[in-house]
Amino acid sequence: MNNYSLTWLRKNLFNNWYNSLLTVVCFIFLFWLVQGFAIWLTTKAQWQVIQVNLHLFLVGRFPQSLYWRIWVVLGISTTLTAITGGAFTKKVIFTKRNSLIAAATIGILLLILPIPLISRLWLLLITGLIVAGLIIGQKFTKIITPWLSLTWLLSCPLIIWLIGGGLGLQPVSTNLWNGLLLTLLMAIISVVLSFPIGVLLALGRTSNLPVVRWFSILYIEIVRGLPLIGILFLAQVMLPLFLPADLRLDRLLRGIVGLILFSAAYMAENVRGGLQAIPRGQIEAGKALGLNTPLLLILIILPQALRAVIPAIVGQFIGLFKDTSLLSLVGLVELTGMARSILAQPQFLGRYAEVYLFIGLIYWVFCYSMSLAAKNLEKQLTS
Repeated sequence: MNNYSLTWLRKNLFNNWYNSLLTVVCFIFLFWLVQGFAIWLTTKAQWQVIQVNLHLFLVGRFPQSLYWRIWVVLGISTTLTAITGGAFTKKVIFTKRNSLIAAATIGILLLILPIPLISRLWLLLITGLIVAGLIIGQKFTKIITPWLSLTWLLSCPLIIWLIGGGLGLQPVSTNLWNGLLLTLLMAIISVVLSFPIGVLLALGRTSNLPVVRWFSILYIEIVRGLPLIGILFLAQVMLPLFLPADLRLDRLLRGIVGLILFSAAYMAENVRGGLQAIPRGQIEAGKALGLNTPLLLILIILPQALRAVIPAIVGQFIGLFKDTSLLSLVGLVELTGMARSILAQPQFLGRYAEVYLFIGLIYWVFCYSMSLAAKNLEKQLTS
């Protein structure tokens, strides 16, 4: 321990007798907590519930003979994510230190994960695709960036086709889309569709047209005043009443509609905050250059507004991802609903700690990844 560390400890933790006593008590309490948790983790916890039901946590009752479709979907999505990340990252990713850490982490995961050999090979292939995607994204940034949005848009119907089947593939009922697969699918579709709707509502709320402005205000205030679970129940029960008798929307589709309606209202308020942060002089300068209203919005207003509220938007996305857990209350067996189904198995009754710790770790990994990506994007846009 160097002199700087000792000085910091003396100044912040041991600067007088009562702070020193409080520091010692806190360290003892933390040590007791960590020791107890480590003992439970290594000796008392029954991790068989995770090992035996890992496939249910991840893909639910999706037919095992069609798992190759899920792997292909994972390969497509991770490759596009890697290319996007590489295109928006200016720093050199594959330093010697980063490469060694990544290789060690991947090797340990491949060894300890309780999955068949074929799944390990798929994971190894996907890891290679991620590395290739990052390299391609960094090497060909100027060529790739204009096509990223279109590529992501075209990948969505391809992914839905692979999961659901039809058009030459064996159909898979949405009742078999469960677990983490359903959670990610619902979250991604809801995020992608609620974002443009929220932007339009934010622009509508600041519009000079009274009809557009009041419609946007009423929608935003009404939806924000309702709980998400209420909107999900309305989407499941009330939405079919407004449709023709011979038209029945799938239960999964109704759940997506509820999430989109709810998220769009909050997204609108986040974007409106960014719109209000733009100096009036920016708009006047755009008009002086002869830009019409659509070009003014696309080239000047929206880029600055969205950049200013990146943390709030990402916070909304993270909240939406976690809110998908409420779908289990309307009959959709996503990750949390699948956890409850697993806990109903006779041999795993009472294993709440292991199951909820595992799904909590899954939620944390995805939420932290989104937060980290947003932080990097914010740095790149402000540098």
